[in-house]
Amino acid sequence: MHVTLVHVHVKREHIDAFIAATRLNHKASTQESGNRRFDILQAADEPNRFVLYEAYASDEDAQAHKHTAHYLKWRDSVADWMAEPRQGVQYHGLFPKG
Repeated sequence: MHVTLVHVHVKREHIDAFIAATRLNHKASTQESGNRRFDILQAADEPNRFVLYEAYASDEDAQAHKHTAHYLKWRDSVADWMAEPRQGVQYHGLFPKG
């Protein structure tokens, strides 16, 4: 399983808009055939920091996600709301199995 943790630091004035846009991306992403999980986490102590936990059956499925209309719309919508560039860290999911 291919997992990416995307760390996002949002400008405080855009938190609500970011959550709304990310909710739409989450809903569509969970419908992708290769998607296994797509969790959106908000830091309890810093509400403008988020982690997107994206798990796909394969690297190919994860790459295909980046070409979907919903991802491209999300990426373009939230770009100016970031306090700094988002950072994706890739992992190999061991358990549960893909």
